[in-house]
Amino acid sequence: MTPLRRVAALTLALSAAFASSLPARNLAVQGQRMQTADDLAALPTTLDDWLVEDVGTRAGAWIVPGKKELHFDNGLVRRSFRMVPAFGAFSFKRLGDGAELLRAVRPEAVLTLDGEEWNVGGLEGQPNHAFLTEAWLDELMPAARSLKLVGLEAREITERLAWQRPRHHAPGAAWPSAGMHVVLRFAGAAAADGATPPPVEVRVHYELYDGLPLVSKWIEVENQGSTAITLDRLSVERLAVVEEESRVEAREGVPYPVPRSLHVETDFAFGGMSTPNTQRHVVHWRPDPEYASQVNYKRVTPCLLDVAPDLGPAVVIEPGKAFTSFRVYELVHDSTDRERRGLAQRRMMRTVAPWVTESPLMHHLRVSDEASVRRAIEDAAEVGFELVILSFGSGFNIETEDPAVVARWKALADYAHERGVELGGYSLLASRSISAEDDVVLPEGQRPTFGNSPCLCSPWGERYFEKLYAFFEATGFDLLEHDGSYPGDPCHSVTHPGHSGAADSRWRQWSALRDFYAWCRGRGISLNVPDSYYLAGSTKSGMGYREVNWSLPRADQVIHTRQNIFDGTWRKTPSMGWMFVPLSEYHGGGAAATIEPLDEHLDHYQRMLRSNLALGVQACYRGPRLFDTERTRDALKAEVEWFKSHREILESDLLHGRRADGRDVDWMLHVNPFPSEVDGARGMLVVFNPLEQDVTRTLRVPLYYTGLDTTARVALEGGEEREVELARDHTIELEVTVQARGMTWVTVR
Repeated sequence: MTPLRRVAALTLALSAAFASSLPARNLAVQGQRMQTADDLAALPTTLDDWLVEDVGTRAGAWIVPGKKELHFDNGLVRRSFRMVPAFGAFSFKRLGDGAELLRAVRPEAVLTLDGEEWNVGGLEGQPNHAFLTEAWLDELMPAARSLKLVGLEAREITERLAWQRPRHHAPGAAWPSAGMHVVLRFAGAAAADGATPPPVEVRVHYELYDGLPLVSKWIEVENQGSTAITLDRLSVERLAVVEEESRVEAREGVPYPVPRSLHVETDFAFGGMSTPNTQRHVVHWRPDPEYASQVNYKRVTPCLLDVAPDLGPAVVIEPGKAFTSFRVYELVHDSTDRERRGLAQRRMMRTVAPWVTESPLMHHLRVSDEASVRRAIEDAAEVGFELVILSFGSGFNIETEDPAVVARWKALADYAHERGVELGGYSLLASRSISAEDDVVLPEGQRPTFGNSPCLCSPWGERYFEKLYAFFEATGFDLLEHDGSYPGDPCHSVTHPGHSGAADSRWRQWSALRDFYAWCRGRGISLNVPDSYYLAGSTKSGMGYREVNWSLPRADQVIHTRQNIFDGTWRKTPSMGWMFVPLSEYHGGGAAATIEPLDEHLDHYQRMLRSNLALGVQACYRGPRLFDTERTRDALKAEVEWFKSHREILESDLLHGRRADGRDVDWMLHVNPFPSEVDGARGMLVVFNPLEQDVTRTLRVPLYYTGLDTTARVALEGGEEREVELARDHTIELEVTVQARGMTWVTVR
């Protein structure tokens, strides 16, 4: 069928689904992402495990005219909407087991425009909000003060920001993500209670991805009137989700469990390295006041998902202009198993933020004079390190506007590039004070998150970003280590040029940072940020460690390293977090805590290298040099060469075996069910021995997430392969011998 005929057929289907005809101009289709179906049996469902198999079903939209319904489906999850008498989502289903996530209908979004609240779509009249029957659906009416659906578009997903890929990244890191993008257009009133609807068009965007149970959503609000409109508040997503459990009574100090069927996060994230902290200002699980029949006596079960900023945005939308919200990501979990849930989140991040797979080997250079920088670049090239970062305390100042200094840094960046090395630098953003005029203004008695912080929309803040844009444009630097990124502090100043007051200050500050990070991503500038800005463009955050622990005795640091990585990779891929290796003194500790002189402590240096590289994690090797003798150089080069020869599997997901505790061997397993032809490894077991004597242990190793089913070929440290059979639980038993304070590894194919 030709595209024009397909549009005509779909228009007829939509006309049948609506009470009144939908003009052809209000329907647009690209490719084969939208179709019609006689009934739900025609929609795809797969029982394949998307974490270990290549799910063949593609995301699509299906109009079912006889039921007056629209369904988004990728074989793993299905989101369903009634179209008559108004548009409303009534189902969000996990298809593998048929579990329904929703118990009631809610609007597509809720907006407060010039002080008046409006629903975007929505149905009401449900008699019981514990569950929803199909018979009740036919009795529902348009929600009060709601906008009506006037158009529908389907297309392929396009990139939301440019990603230039100048460096190594994981094989198969595709961009843009594969899947379907649907735009629902709302305007006018479905039910207005006599109120005049605002002169806006609200576009609700959905993306459903091929091969994983993930939906993303955001909205646009276009002012089609002749005067400015203020968007005071907005809720981008509101779902009446099935509760986690029925808890009758409350008990002080014992939190109510929120639904675990959905992992929800947004790119409107700040102030932490873990999702619950970074989303605290926008992702809310609230009591549902309409859920009168819940078991909880006080009716305070947190089962209403409301993705809404708790401040603002308070954005003025001029005539003919549009506001675009942050994006919401909803990952449907199919298990309560911690490892499986973590693997799902890691796959999500690789899909929607594939730049997190960039993971260069980093030398954190503690000095910044020209001779030392040139020598560090040469040393990095010689041993295979890929990036030199001018660290904090080095004397490097990225805010310089001195033409001679900028020219010198450009020459050094060119010098690095000629040798296959990248050059980056450090900048402190928040957690410092600039001046009374430029700092965040808060009510008396309140302090910024980091104790001190400038306002990013103050004159200093605006000038700061201008300096960063100019520096990277002029020098060709490859990385920014952005410390103390925006933590979400509002600002009550009414004199700062970039915001009007407290209500719009959080949105404006975050937008300034988001736009800068997107610009960096488009230029191939990597971003190390100690906050969860991955979805906005950052590459790495801290794996999770306490800085003063790097002043502990060297032997302690080795154990802490592997503990930090074990704990930090439940939700992060190895490439998403950095670790730390203090080549020279850091936060005290003296000679007992540092590796310098490097040759004298080469055994410890090698253990730190292996504890990071064998787990696929890049550390900040901080000091004035990477090696001090030929022996140290050769040992370092050998470790790097081993890592690069196994890089694909080492940067794959980690399964958690036995956590390091200094009492016995500790181990983790890399898994990759979709290896490239170049590597072919589906797994690598790495085992560490912290003890003072050699040990032999028999380990039960789980291979399900390698994608292997009946047999595996295993090889100890690159030796001869032997075939082993998998038990019914997809495990194998491996006997390994590990030297005192050493490491061994086994590949699985």
